[in-house]
Amino acid sequence: MGINNWPEQDRPRERLIAGGPRALSSAELLAVFLRVGVKGVNAVKLAENMIAHFGSLNALFGASLAEFSQINGLGPAKYAQLQAVMELARRAIGEQMQCGQTLGSPEAVKLYLRMTLSQRAHESFVVLFLDVKNRLIVSEEMFRGTLTHTSVYPREVVKAALRHNAAGVMLAHNHPSGTPEPSESDLVLTRALVQALALVDVRILDHFVVAGPHVHSFAEHGQL
Repeated sequence: MGINNWPEQDRPRERLIAGGPRALSSAELLAVFLRVGVKGVNAVKLAENMIAHFGSLNALFGASLAEFSQINGLGPAKYAQLQAVMELARRAIGEQMQCGQTLGSPEAVKLYLRMTLSQRAHESFVVLFLDVKNRLIVSEEMFRGTLTHTSVYPREVVKAALRHNAAGVMLAHNHPSGTPEPSESDLVLTRALVQALALVDVRILDHFVVAGPHVHSFAEHGQL
């Protein structure tokens, strides 16, 4: 049965308007985005099929166009729309961190990093440059590597911190095929960066490791 034939109070869009987005399941929220289903499958059922196919929303959002298009009824148009929504969300969170103290919004920082790094197939090393009030100046991917390794050069991080006139930084990198726990090389690199940046009076406020939906904070675990 098509959603238009459902009682009005049961339709996802009407329920969202009446009770807010938290009142809807993940499949119902995705159905609002899809707007329509495909022949014989309404939007809610299509959304349920999408989540089941990928195993999680996180995997769905990180799917390639080829993977996304494997589901009947989905193609470049819906893929582009979904990527646009994800980028808007990333930019909105970035604006939030620019307007207020980044340290005062640790969950916003973690969410931003999950949305930025969790689905990358290669290792990326990102630096968040902060002003004297711990507001975000800019987030910059400084180094990119392979599935398991990225070469990071402290001198380049120092040069970038001076270029952005940063008072502090937050570091982040991802583990595409591993767990969020830092490796021994991660700990050694962090200590080297702390020493290098201290020479120009720039503090490292945290270092995050992102692995799928999980984010490990060095500061929270006493590793800085």
